[in-house]
Amino acid sequence: MLTELRVRNIALIARADLELGPGLTVLSGETGAGKTALLSSLKLLIGERGDSGMVGAEGDEARVEALFAFGDSTEECLAVRRITAEGRSRCYLDDTLVTVGKLGESLGPLVDLYGQHEHQSLLKAAEQLRILDEFGGESSAVALGNYQESLESYQDAYVQLEKLQELSSSSSAEREQAAFVVREIEKLAPEEGEYELLEQELPRLTHGEQLAEATREVMEMLRGEQGVLERLSAADKTLEKLVDIDTLLYEPRGQLSSYLVGLEELAGDLGRYASGIEHDPEALQRALERLGALDGLSRRFGPGMDQVFAHLERSRELLLGSEDSAMRIQEATEKLAKAQSALVTCADELSLARATGAQQFIGLLNESIAHLALAGASLEFSIQDLPFEKWNQRGSQNYELLYRPAPEASARPLAKIASGGELSRVMLAIKGLLQASEQGMILVFDEIDAGIGGKTAHAVAERLARLAQVHQVIVITHLAQIAVVADAHFVVEKSSVEKHIRTTITQLDQDERIKEVARMLSGSSDEEALAHAKKMLEEARQ
Repeated sequence: MLTELRVRNIALIARADLELGPGLTVLSGETGAGKTALLSSLKLLIGERGDSGMVGAEGDEARVEALFAFGDSTEECLAVRRITAEGRSRCYLDDTLVTVGKLGESLGPLVDLYGQHEHQSLLKAAEQLRILDEFGGESSAVALGNYQESLESYQDAYVQLEKLQELSSSSSAEREQAAFVVREIEKLAPEEGEYELLEQELPRLTHGEQLAEATREVMEMLRGEQGVLERLSAADKTLEKLVDIDTLLYEPRGQLSSYLVGLEELAGDLGRYASGIEHDPEALQRALERLGALDGLSRRFGPGMDQVFAHLERSRELLLGSEDSAMRIQEATEKLAKAQSALVTCADELSLARATGAQQFIGLLNESIAHLALAGASLEFSIQDLPFEKWNQRGSQNYELLYRPAPEASARPLAKIASGGELSRVMLAIKGLLQASEQGMILVFDEIDAGIGGKTAHAVAERLARLAQVHQVIVITHLAQIAVVADAHFVVEKSSVEKHIRTTITQLDQDERIKEVARMLSGSSDEEALAHAKKMLEEARQ
């Protein structure tokens, strides 16, 4: 949930602080008051591009801050986006500098913004397919999971067959070279990490005597007669007696005792280190010889030991692939055929599950949009089979929502709908179908009331209020029917301050809300309009 939104110097908004709650929030105001600037602020938070043109006249930087709460509201996230007058952008998540992409990745999935000319997720075919699968519930999820598992098995089998065919086509010279590589490397039998371990041990073996002697000297300084530990122990005993006289010495004495414990542990560590030091010329010689041999392998088959082991593995595979290659290829071919057959079966089951879900989904969706000022309009899914080689994680078919504005009109991709209001109402209908499975989104609707009124306006308001029971819904509206069902109401106003045009955003109390609803109804605040507005608000509360 978006709990706080602060906007600074974005377009005409010099300063705006909004405290938002759950449920339905509406913003109203005259056309041109500056509601677009508020939408621009929200878009900045979900990773959309910003430029210097967004910076207002109150400084050389535009800034938007938002506080998001998750779950039971104990976990919060602060997001900040800044745009300078030079067009540079800075993004922060909980005081950590992040890229615009990271900001969008983190917050984009939480916020759906629907309005004219927006690049919404609903316009993407992949998102439309995700919505269909979500509507399909468990049956679609199981079918998709089986298909994806089968696709992975098929791809693994395909790669294995390709590798065997490549190995079987190797020449006799290549096989001889592979046998030589295996013999030479296995002769030395190097182990993973052995080279690095020898590099660590060599300085200790080379300077063992010097290290042991220096460690003994330090041990003597710590534990020897008149050493540090003996003198600090005496000091500790003296302070122990003085603590009984003055308790202010209790803390200094505690610090000294902790130093003693730390130094005792240090002395113990040094003692164990010294006992592990080995001054063995023969061991040094063996290490030097082994390191030299491994260096030789690196020069011949490297340049490093990682490449040596990789070379060994490839050579072994080539030799293994050349043995009984015809039989192994036959087995891999049969395995691939079985995997392909299983994949086709799973693809058919997924297609059937989606076709069943699509029929139900489209039926309910068309029934729903008929009540949202889209009478005569309808939606349908365009389903196209993909060539086998283009099957992917999403399935063996392409799904795309088509929109038909009238029965006699041609169905076109939803992405080509001209009206933002139509698109918003389609998404409202879709969200209504999915509200049982989706929880806790932040939905922002703009122009959802374009070209509607009367019973349709009441129907849209009812849908929004119902949707706000499971989501946080923010609506920019000109309709009183929508405004009265809101849990919170803000008004966006434009005024002239010292010859400068400014936009302000204010949350309304009950009396102010009656006046604003009256303005939305009739453009005036006479007694009749106020009475009508008050009655609408009372009926909405009931």
